[in-house]
Amino acid sequence: MAERQVSRLTQSTKIFLRRRLAVFIAALLVVGLGFLVAKDSVRSWYEISTGADFVGAGSGEAIVTVLPGETGQQIAESLVESGVTASFAPTYRALLATDGLFYPGDYSLKKGMNSKIAVEALLDGGNRIEKTALIKEGYRASQIFKTLSDIYGVPINDFEAVTPSDLGLPKEALNLDGYLFPATYSFSSTDTALSMLEAMWNRMQQELDELNVPDAKIHETLTLAGLVQREGRSSSDFAKMSRTFLNRIKVGMHLQSDATVSYGVNSSTVSTTAAQRANDNPWNTYKYAGLPVGPISAPGTEAIKAALAPASGDWLFFCTVNLETGETEFNATYAGHQASVAKWQAWMRANPGWE
Repeated sequence: MAERQVSRLTQSTKIFLRRRLAVFIAALLVVGLGFLVAKDSVRSWYEISTGADFVGAGSGEAIVTVLPGETGQQIAESLVESGVTASFAPTYRALLATDGLFYPGDYSLKKGMNSKIAVEALLDGGNRIEKTALIKEGYRASQIFKTLSDIYGVPINDFEAVTPSDLGLPKEALNLDGYLFPATYSFSSTDTALSMLEAMWNRMQQELDELNVPDAKIHETLTLAGLVQREGRSSSDFAKMSRTFLNRIKVGMHLQSDATVSYGVNSSTVSTTAAQRANDNPWNTYKYAGLPVGPISAPGTEAIKAALAPASGDWLFFCTVNLETGETEFNATYAGHQASVAKWQAWMRANPGWE
């Protein structure tokens, strides 16, 4: 979850706020007396000097939003304005009496709540309204942006405007692809495109730290891991796939990954055309040797592990012969690979519609 600025009422703040509250109540006395005399108000002296308060836990529903860095005064005002509590003074006192943290977000409370009960409810994380977003392994940044935009209503343009430098990515990063960790996230209406993406990059950094990936190797590791994630159909094949790519680089062979070709021309198909494979872009591993210039997808833990610890073997080729089951064959010779390709082509003919 994103790191959020929380509101904590420190002891010095409480002293200051109590003084402010005393001045506030004194002002109420002066203004209130004049109002009573002038308007013959039926409100009691007690209500003017201390503020009315509801009794009980309330009923119905009211949504209260706590913004990052809000003061106790602002939170109290929000509770009153939303109809949760009756007046400012008792609400403010209830806030001053707690040492809890108020996290930004939307909270589902009730109308007509006693001030103390309302503050306790605001501190209860169970009342916080959050929507979850599942970011799948292998997603491109564009898919991540759309998923988050659809769920949280933040314009896609806001996500697209976030740059690698905004997140503090390695200098080699050309975009955000591969640097946002795939997982389930919970965000609220107070989160921005930047705060969401920061949370995802922070989660990736946590994963890389746990796997002891040095800073100098992050870009290379995520590039290989993103390739393995996108090409692999089963995590059980990831380590063999990683070794196959490294073996090809070692002997001077182009990787010839259709996944990189598809990425480079902004396509989403498994198969590629001759024209796409001839396209001149730095991700095209038919045209350029070595790894692509950056990750092509968001790798999960298993793909990152495979990039760090490839299996032992002399494979130079692999081919997924059944796109439905993900069955993949690995070969050390071109003849063996051609036999696997023939199986894949036969499967494709028997299963039209797969791309």
